[in-house]
Formats: sequence, structure tokens, C-alpha cells
Amino acid sequence: MSKDLRVKSHVFDDPKRAPNRAMLRAVGLTDESFKQPMIGVASTWSEVTPCNIHLHGLAEKAKEGIRTAGGVPMIFNTITVADGISMGTDGMRYSLPSRDVIADSIETVVGAENLDGYVAIGGCDKNIPGCMIAIGRTDVPAVFVYGGTIAPGYRNGEKLDIVSVFEGVGKHNNGDISDQELHGIECAACPGAGSCGGMYTANTMASAMEAIGMSLPGSSSNPAESKAKYQDVEAAGKAAYRLLELGIYPKDIMTKKAFENAITVVMALGGSTNAVLHLLAIAHAIEVDLTLADFDRLQKKVPHLADLKPSGQYVMEDLYKVGGVPAVMKLLLEKGYLDGDCLTVTGKTLAENLADAEDLAEGQEIIRPLDHPYRENGPLVILKGNLAPSGAVAKVSGVKVKRHTGPARVFDTEFEATEAVMANKINEGDVLVIRQVGPKGAPGMPEMLSISAILVGKGLGEKVALLTDGRFSGGTHGLVVGHIAPEAQDGGPIAILQEGDLVTIDLDRQEISMDISAEEMEQRFSQWQAPRLHQKGVLGKYAHNVSCSSLGAVTDHFTD
Repeated sequence: MSKDLRVKSHVFDDPKRAPNRAMLRAVGLTDESFKQPMIGVASTWSEVTPCNIHLHGLAEKAKEGIRTAGGVPMIFNTITVADGISMGTDGMRYSLPSRDVIADSIETVVGAENLDGYVAIGGCDKNIPGCMIAIGRTDVPAVFVYGGTIAPGYRNGEKLDIVSVFEGVGKHNNGDISDQELHGIECAACPGAGSCGGMYTANTMASAMEAIGMSLPGSSSNPAESKAKYQDVEAAGKAAYRLLELGIYPKDIMTKKAFENAITVVMALGGSTNAVLHLLAIAHAIEVDLTLADFDRLQKKVPHLADLKPSGQYVMEDLYKVGGVPAVMKLLLEKGYLDGDCLTVTGKTLAENLADAEDLAEGQEIIRPLDHPYRENGPLVILKGNLAPSGAVAKVSGVKVKRHTGPARVFDTEFEATEAVMANKINEGDVLVIRQVGPKGAPGMPEMLSISAILVGKGLGEKVALLTDGRFSGGTHGLVVGHIAPEAQDGGPIAILQEGDLVTIDLDRQEISMDISAEEMEQRFSQWQAPRLHQKGVLGKYAHNVSCSSLGAVTDHFTD
């Protein structure tokens, strides 16, 4: 190992570090090992979710790649939680905080163990941004590998995924399907390992990380249970060592232009609204100045090309079969939508990587040509107005309604709102508002896939608008607006919205407003008081430290 390399594990070379080396000998290191870089494998393996059930085998394969390249590999673990399992329950409040627990735990191990680099492997939604926030904070070479998408399930010739089950609940409540049919959908939707199959949050963020240059080409669309996925992690182990040799660090790759590439790919693929929240947080970690204005600017420029779920009909495995994310990126690069000069974890530029990428398969119907897009601009729209002065996010792919005005039906919990929907107390034309569920207010900013899917299942997906200071799953579609900021707990205008107030969502004008005067707002605020934050533990720490969703809901920010 060259002494010229920026290798943190050289701290163990000193005679005073004999006790430290003694500990490391007990886990298998030798005199020869201490001459090699120590490269970690941050694994989010767990048996609590299909997204991560297979990751230990991938971590072992990453070790092989590191060892072959000349490094000393060390697996360490962190947590994961499954959004699809916690959805609609109090457990969903832990989902977004888990992103920061993951980031903190990886940073802690890398820093404490003086690791020289690492491979981070993630599956479920919060794994990816959690790993990437850690990569942004730790000043060592790193590569992210996505655990891969789940295969679709099938029932009676129909392709299914987890959202099929959530929407099936609404159909069942409406009397449209039987108990037996709902059970059949439940049993067929998730056939094996891997993350939720549509262009939901996990697949969205995996695609974004490949576009940003922190994952190897093709790895975001290679399925979980494929030979290619094992090749991804072995190659990532070698790549992490190579980055150390080349002196390439995350800050060299994750530039402002690279983040713009990521946003561009997310817009073209019709990705999750959570991408806004997570990319802001990752940019904060790496100290890149990224704001909602950047998403707004690129939304106006980038067309929506992909016919992918939840608003379309195909899943990530289908995209993989016709060329995957690299083929989409190659198309975007050729037409000038991506910056090809950005550096990547291969040590090459994005353009150099894509030069060898396959074109989209001839005759494929998943990705439209640029001159015939689904939308001429992106589907993730930033809204502002007197109801969301700091911004809100809507996903408009597949939404035909451009303007909706209706009376507010206001709830302070998702449970109460869901009960009202299931009891048929929410009517066509209503604006269903769920507040006090933001980053601080919930605490934890839970996703509202359960209630949004029930609305779709009941045929109300575009007949009732759903607004929240919480957020939505990547599987959500319909007339929904999330991330309303400031949140109710912080005294945002949503806090003083009252039952029956007229609310307007105008997607073309990018406005979200309530029909009350400034004087009336001032009067209501004079009588308003923020609810007391009384939680302890993880949620309590989160509530007292988290920033506004418009800033990425980060927990390591500084206030004046």
C-alpha cells in the first residue's frame, strides 16, 4: 500500500497503536493486512422487509471485490424499516427518521473505525438517502449499490405490486371486490426479494444515484434476484478501492451539475415526490446549494417520458429488459439534457460511461421519444401560495384535473381522515386536509399511501384533493399535494385552516391557496398556539432537531 494514498488506517501503524492492532487481529487482520486499506461494507440487511432480505449475500460478494482489488473488507450493519409494512400505522412516523439513523450510524462506524472507504448497500426507501447522506458527510471514497427491484406478482394474468393491494382495500370497502379477491391480491403481489417494483421511492432514488454518478452503470435497474446484481456489488468493491487509488472523493462527484442530472432523470422517469426531500438532504450533507427553485427550474425544462407505475402500467423490471436506466440516460445525454462531463465512481465521466451503453430496445413502449412525451415538462411540480408560502410538492403524472376548488375537510390525524373516507363521509369536490403530520408535528412526516390508495380504489382519486404537511409514497397517484411548508407544528398557514374554508389547487399556475383574507389569517393566528412536543426517544430527538421539509427535513442544520 502506497504511503502517498490518503489512508486513514495509517493511524494504526504507530507503535502506540499496538493495542488497537491487537483488537483487529482478533477479527482476522495480519501484519500484511495492516499494509492494505481498510474498506467497509455498510449493509442494511434485515429480515423485516423483502427489500433487504437478500442483502447479506450481496455484502459478502462486495467483500470479494474489495479483497480481489487489494483491500481489507469489513462488513458492518445498520437498520432498515419497511414503509409498506408500517404504512397507515403509528409505525410510519419512524420511517423518515430512520433515514437519519442510518446516516448517523454509518458515519459513526466509518469515523470510529478509521475506514479508508466503503461500499454502501441499500434496499428499502430510506436506505438510499440514508447511505448517501453518510457518504456526503464522510470524507472517504465510497460507492452506493442498490439492492434491486422486486419482480412483479401476477394474478389472473394481471401484473401486481404492493400498490395493487393498497388500492384493493379501497375497492373492497366500496364493495367492488370480495374478501377472497382481496386476499388473492395480497398473496400474489410480492413474490420475492427486492424493493417495490414501480417507479416508487426506492427505484426513483436508485436511478437518481446512478445519474448523480455514485452508483455503477446499470446497477439501479438490475433486479434484486439476478446474476447482474451480484456482479454489481463485486464490481463496487473493486471500484471503491480504485477510487482510493485515484484520489476521487464524493465531493468530486456530487457537484451541483451532478444533482441537476439526478433531478433530470427523476423528472423524465416520473419519479417519487420523496426525491425532492431526499436530494435536498443529500445536497445539504455534501454542501451543495440545492433548493426547491432548482427543482422548479428543471421541471419546466425536462419532459416526462416513462410509462411506469404508479401512473403508468410498467414496472422497473420491464425497464431493465429494454435497456434500463443507462439507455434512458443515453437518450437524455444525446439530446442535451444531461451534463456528460460530470465525474462518476467508475473514474470516468458520465459521457464516457454512456458511450458503451445500449440504446433502448427497438419497438419498446415504456419510454417515449422526446418529441412525443407524456408531458412536455416534468411531473414533480413545486406549488406556492398563502397555504404553502415555503412551498409544496405535487406529482401530476396521469392527473387530468388541472384546477380544483372545494371545501376543506380538516383532520389532525391520518387515522381520523381514513375513518371518514371509509365511512363515505368525504364527498366529490372536497379538499381532504391532513395536518399536524409534518417532520415535527407527527413527529416523522409519515407517508399517506394508505389513504391516497383507498381514495383511488373508491374512484375518488381525482374527485377529492388530498393535501398534507406530511408526505406521500412513491406509489401514490391522484390529486395529491404534500410537503406543505411551513408545517402546522411550525405555525404554517395550514395550522389555521378551518372546516369549510375554500381551498384552490391550480397546477398550471403552480398555486395552492385558501380563500381567506390576510386580516382573517392574522386573527386566527392570534388565537393559535403550537401543540406541545412531548415525545421522548428517537421521535422526540427528531422533532426537536429537524428542519422544514422545504430544506430536506435534515437534522444537522444550524439556526441563528
